[in-house]
Parts: sequence; structure tokens; C-alpha cells
Amino acid sequence: MSQTYHSGVAALLGPPNAGKSTLLNQLLRQKIAIVSPKPQTTRNRIMGVMHGENYQIILLDTPGLHEAREEINRRMMRAALEAVVEADVAVYLADASDPTAQKPSRFEHQLATLAQAQCPILLALNKIDLVSKEKLLPLMDWYQRQYGFAAIIPLSALKGEGLDRLVDELVARLPEGPQYYPDDMLTDVSERFLAAEIVREAIFLRTRAEVPYSTAVLIDLFDESAQPLKIVASIIVERSSQKGIVIGKGGAMLGQIRRQAAAEISRVLERPVRLELWVKVQKNWTGKKDLLQSLGLPG
Repeated sequence: MSQTYHSGVAALLGPPNAGKSTLLNQLLRQKIAIVSPKPQTTRNRIMGVMHGENYQIILLDTPGLHEAREEINRRMMRAALEAVVEADVAVYLADASDPTAQKPSRFEHQLATLAQAQCPILLALNKIDLVSKEKLLPLMDWYQRQYGFAAIIPLSALKGEGLDRLVDELVARLPEGPQYYPDDMLTDVSERFLAAEIVREAIFLRTRAEVPYSTAVLIDLFDESAQPLKIVASIIVERSSQKGIVIGKGGAMLGQIRRQAAAEISRVLERPVRLELWVKVQKNWTGKKDLLQSLGLPG
């Protein structure tokens, strides 16, 4: 007797820096989303596909839930809310090691988003490797009292702990359905998009203060016929002072960003890469709808 096949959409939600992109990469066992210690690294909704013998989970990584004041932030939140509407099941990922997460004023904003979901919501308490068992149980109880989660799964996305149970809980709540994507498809993210994101990741890791949040990366050339693969990208900043920081003294910072990004792109795409970077100033680009559209942020 054949097993029942389950398939559907699982949205990954939660506050900034909870570890959603790390979780997505771990579940897929391949990097398709960039990661940094800074919050709000993810700007776009990113799709990944998990394949199992009797299931296919379409995972949607979303920008961290936060208060949106600027146009770019409003678009990021729209991407997250659209994922909630599409989902058959959602995972709210919370940082178990964050002492500020239980502040009522902060969690109320998260609840407003969760309330829009028309599907079961699982709580994944992440970073349990940083929390004692004595603190974990009261924390699980607190979250359950705030919102009646369908299940609570303690895990460590970074170390891969608890992921099997999370997958089991997701599959149990997915509807019976067909296989939507072929076995060899892990994401709909293009190599161009991933290259741009990896450059942005290097900027997040190398620069400080407001600079990473004021930058965008556009791919000007992606020449697959060249050996090695040639990529030319523009780093967009809002002010001349930011351009100076990204370039650095004698071009040192830009050189570090280029070398780090080129090595990571080469590793992920599994081919040699030649990367050229240019830094350009576009004042107030975070409020320009045409540029945000070109970055893939929904209008």
C-alpha cells in the first residue's frame, strides 16, 4: 500500500535575526539565503523546496517582522504578509536566547501578523543551544499562553538540532496533494539574484552602523559564456560618505568585499568567478519605487 503524499506551502515568520534564513539553508542543506548577525538582512521572500519520500514542502523565507516606516520596509512587510496568506502551515521562529522577545509591546506587533494567518502556526524556539533547560520550559509556556500554537518545537537551526521533528510536524499539517516541483529543484532563486545577495551579505559582514541598510546590489553583467564566469555588479548607496566607507582607504574595503563575495559565489555556484564591483550614489533610493521594483520587492 503506497503512502499518502502531502504537499503545500510553509511560511517562515518571525522577528528580525531569529534565524529564519539559517533554518531555510539547513533544511535544504544548501545556501539559498544570505545570513549575517545583523537584523533585517533578508529583504525578499525566498522560496525553497524540500523533497521527501511522501512529501514536498514549499518553504517561504520572509523578511523579519518589524515596524515599517519607510517604503522599503513597507514592501518587506508586504512580502511577509503575502506569504502568510498563501501558507498551508506557518512556522513562527523565535530566538530563545533573546531576553527582549517577551516584552509585551514587542510581541503584540508579532501577534498582529499571526492573527492574519488562516492556517496552523507552529512555534519553533531557535537557539536552544544558548539557553539552559531551566529557562526553556517557562519560555515555552509563556509563548503558548500568548498564542495557542499548534505545536512548539525547540531547535537549533545552526547546529541542526530538532529539525527532524519540525519537518514531521509540518508534513502532518500539509494537505494531500501532488508533487509540484521536480526532485532536483531546490529553489526558484536565480543565480544572478543569489550573486547579488552574496555581495550584499559581504557588505553586511564587513561594514558597520547604518551602511549595510543603505546599500543595494544590482547585477549589471552575468556572462556565463566567459571563463571564468564574469559578474559585474553595482553597489548602490544613498550618500557620498557611505560610498567612501564602502570603498575604504585606497580601495581596501571594496577589495575585501569583492574577495569575500567572489569566493562565496564560486563556492555556492560551484564554478570559478571573476567579480567586478562599482559603487554608485543614488540619493534616497530606499524610497524610489522603480528601483525597489527592480530589486524584486512587491509594490
